[in-house]
Order: sequence, then structure tokens, then C-alpha cells
Amino acid sequence: MKPILRIALLVGFALTAVTFAQQSAAGGASMALMLTSSAFGAGAAIPQQFTCKGADLSPALEWGGSTVKAASFAMIMDDPDAPAGTWVHWVLWNVPAATHSLPQGVPKREQLDDGARQGKNSFGRIGYNGPCPPAGQTHRYYFRLYALDTKLSLAAGASRDQLDAAMKGHVLAQAEYMGTFHK
Repeated sequence: MKPILRIALLVGFALTAVTFAQQSAAGGASMALMLTSSAFGAGAAIPQQFTCKGADLSPALEWGGSTVKAASFAMIMDDPDAPAGTWVHWVLWNVPAATHSLPQGVPKREQLDDGARQGKNSFGRIGYNGPCPPAGQTHRYYFRLYALDTKLSLAAGASRDQLDAAMKGHVLAQAEYMGTFHK
């Protein structure tokens, strides 16, 4: 592994650990959860293949930490810098508890082979649609992973708002990983 990538991964893990230490001190999540990607470093530019200027594939994501109590995982990717307000790029839930990674290029289907479900993003499509900011702008893209104490009885195709409502009271821990993209 290149020294710069190793440093970026370590910084990402350190930032995640600090976040959860702060949450625990504030009475928030009690489980430590870490999220990373082999596709790009924490806070670094997201490669073009994962954006609207490339193949628009979801990047590989990995997570770990204390996930023993989790019954499932959910993932939301969004862009808080969008001109019209937060733009949702991916809504995914009921990822099995034994899963600790997502491969590059998760299929854009309502239900995946492992039972995970995907919802509609702000483009009005199912599955992942990558960064696509207005020309000349750099935006931040947050991948947020949630460890849940249950599998959700939410129908495939649901919106981010519906997922947020269904997760309420079931989040054991949360981790985030951010990348940027300039178009």
C-alpha cells in the first residue's frame, strides 16, 4: 500500500473513532463503527469512474468495529453542497449483519441477492448514482453507514425520508466517510 493511501486510511479511521468517542460521551451511540473505502482516501477526490462523468459505479466500501449486536446495516450517500439542498445519491438498507463490505458496482436493483433493498435517490432512480455537481463546483459526498438493531420492514423503492423514519430508535452506531468531486 502506498504511504499516502495508508496515511489517508489511518486519518479516516482516526476521525471515525473521534466521532464515536464524542457520541458516547454525549450519550449517543455506544458501539464503535468504522467505515472506509479502498477506492479513495478519506476527504480525497472520488475517482471519475464512481461519478456521472465515468461509469457511475458505487465504490467498494468496508466497515468494521464492534458490530456484534447489529441485526442489519443501512447506507445513505448524500451531497449537502447541492444548490437545491441535500441531494441523495444512494439509499440502501437490510444489508445482512454478517456483511462487512460492499463491492464496487452494487447492482441498481430494488432488491439484491442477499436481501438488501435499495430506494429512490434524488435523481428518481433506484440504487447508486454518483457525484455530479454543477460545472465548476467541488462538492462533498458523505457515505453514512448505520448499524441497526433490526431488519426494517420497509418496501424497496422507499425514499431517504422513509428510511430515516424507519431507522428512528433502531440505530446502534453510525460511521461516515467523505470524498469530494469537482466537475
